Amino acid sequence: MIYGIGTDICDVRRIKESLAKHGDRFAQKILSEAELATWRARSARWPERGVRYLATRFSAKEAFSKAVGLGMRMPMTWRNCEVGKLASGKPVIVLHGALKDWCEARGLTAMVSVTDETDYAASFVVVEQKEKP
Repeated sequence: MIYGIGTDICDVRRIKESLAKHGDRFAQKILSEAELATWRARSARWPERGVRYLATRFSAKEAFSKAVGLGMRMPMTWRNCEVGKLASGKPVIVLHGALKDWCEARGLTAMVSVTDETDYAASFVVVEQKEKP
């Protein structure tokens, strides 16, 4: 059963401005440790690709927070919601800490889709709840 859906569009230029203003602290606030490692590697090779990576993660986490109905309040935090990927490249939501516990207690699972172009990143999340027997 669908519990909630969320969508978000992010202006990549705003993310770039935030990085210029706040430096790595901005990325450290938004990204999990695993995401930070990927962001640093991508940014080192091609800075614009790093900015778009951060924008897609920002967008996906916003969309997830809308789908679960929490917005950005506890137990939803930027770093407790991670956007990983399977070997196939399919993006997946990986939860940590209190947010993981909160979702598990409610039988929630999430599916995510992310995309980006030069100026925008967008995400769509569907959260499902297991049917009770």
